[in-house]
Amino acid sequence: MIRKLKSGQYRIYARHKDPETGKRRHLGTFDTRGAAEKHEREIQYFKRH
Repeated sequence: MIRKLKSGQYRIYARHKDPETGKRRHLGTFDTRGAAEKHEREIQYFKRH
């Protein structure tokens, strides 16, 4: 999940909430949405290989 921050940057969050904290895990911050989407695809690839 990608969300835009007030600073104008984009941050990737985990799809599911962390059971310990009740919040979504933060997986990286990027200057452009394209960079965030690219990294999200890399994360999905890594999870399955």
